[in-house]
Amino acid sequence: MSASLPATEGFDPAFDEFDTWPVGTQLNALWQSQLAAAAVVSGALPALTRAVEAALPCLEAGGRLIYAGAGSSARLAAQDGAELEPTYNWPPERMIVLIAGGTGALLQAVENAEDNEAAAQDAVREAHIGAQDVVVGIAASGRTPYTIACVKAARERGALTIGLANVPDTPLLAAAEHAVTVETGAEPISGSTRMKAGTTQKIVLNLLSTTLMTGLGRVYRARMVDMRSRNAKLRTRAVRMVTALANCDEEQARFALDATNGHVKPAILVACGITAEQAQEALARTDGNLRRALKNLGLATARRAT
Repeated sequence: MSASLPATEGFDPAFDEFDTWPVGTQLNALWQSQLAAAAVVSGALPALTRAVEAALPCLEAGGRLIYAGAGSSARLAAQDGAELEPTYNWPPERMIVLIAGGTGALLQAVENAEDNEAAAQDAVREAHIGAQDVVVGIAASGRTPYTIACVKAARERGALTIGLANVPDTPLLAAAEHAVTVETGAEPISGSTRMKAGTTQKIVLNLLSTTLMTGLGRVYRARMVDMRSRNAKLRTRAVRMVTALANCDEEQARFALDATNGHVKPAILVACGITAEQAQEALARTDGNLRRALKNLGLATARRAT
């Protein structure tokens, strides 16, 4: 491997005859490579833990979660970010994705955009990134100029910065305050980092956003209690959550949800025996933390579902 070539751009000789293999053999080899890549994520958990613990106070203070990247990395980030509002009722204005080439690059590749450092600096400035914000830069090689420039500019403006790369000791990781490395090596199809590297990036983003939302009180007993009931499936899920967590029947759960305009957290409190107004006040006193609200009210009846 050339010292100037990142491992993600390398060649895996085990796949040298890949195009001659039967489809079943190809699929099995690709599957095994995906499993091996996913297993590598465990080594990044200590660094990811530190990053999450550092990010939580920023978000608790009203900061935004901001992803930055190019190509496949940015598309994965956008996918993760788009799920935060429907899953956790995270305000959309507090989730930003800075993507090389702009939003048009989500559906069509704009390959030369990843080299545009000036565009990255402009994007950071236009987003008014500041001290309470958390900026996560993602790049398989750890060398993408756009992503590095975003992280550097954000850090200069006081934001907490996290770098995620699939190659160690890279400029992106050096630029970020918190470096998360998941070494995936060469891809089955040489240079196609949407594969092993992309899989690990998706996993890390899942872990990052889920633990952040949990730490912010938007998860209670493994339920998405900040979810908004906007369709039939979600309304059924909301009833199920209230029924399980308030130890009530479905009729009581529906009544509580109607009284709270479909909001699960206050509905759980209402189903436990207080009014909707009291529920809102209790949650306001705990910054929306349901567990603390239940404890403060002495409503220890919410149970773990079997």
